[in-house]
Amino acid sequence: MISVESVSKWFGDHQVLRNCTLTIESGETVVICGPSGSGKSTLIKCINGLEPIQGGSIHVDGEKVVQSSAALLRLRRKVSMVFQSFELYPHMKVIDNITLAPVVALRHDKAKAIEKANALLAQVGMAAYAERWPASLSGGQQQRVAIARALATDPLVVLFDEPTSALDPEMINEVLDVIRLLAQSNMTLIIVTHEMGFARNVADRIVFMEDGAIVEDTPTAQFFAKPTSERAARFLNRILTH
Repeated sequence: MISVESVSKWFGDHQVLRNCTLTIESGETVVICGPSGSGKSTLIKCINGLEPIQGGSIHVDGEKVVQSSAALLRLRRKVSMVFQSFELYPHMKVIDNITLAPVVALRHDKAKAIEKANALLAQVGMAAYAERWPASLSGGQQQRVAIARALATDPLVVLFDEPTSALDPEMINEVLDVIRLLAQSNMTLIIVTHEMGFARNVADRIVFMEDGAIVEDTPTAQFFAKPTSERAARFLNRILTH
């Protein structure tokens, strides 16, 4: 499904990804964790073609990720992303945010796109909010709309970039519950998060990063029972004891 081979990336003189190699199979839920600045968000943005890479290669569903308009359009049909800051269009109602990509980019029939959008809103517990403006919603509600929007193009994989980091504590669970249901439905998910209790419950594997490198890539139970690296063990101890 997704193959990341020896990927390196720089921002100017600063190397943010160092020879990262990762394979994700269809139906897997993979959590990427690590300290701030370790390259987690950059890695998934590279998978989605939002950031170019300077070394290595990335393939999604057998096709190489490259920075051409046609290739990126094909990639967007396969990969959706949910951002930490929601990124809803403020001048569009909820229903229009969700139908925009299917209608404009994928040329789907508008009536069918609206029907699907309403079904997705029901799936994420937002059926009553189709005609609302994003500014009238809480952070948790906006993020659930963003998840519905990500699902509207029937992607092969959904990437989550710290989806709860901008939320008040009481809103976090409502978003995590939606993601948990997606994981149970065997969607392919890659989730960058610090919510390690959630990760323990939903992830098939944990990828731990530090200083731009993948330090550990292990099954979830093994990661929580006995991380193979001392750095991951210290990170996990600090997270779980606070």
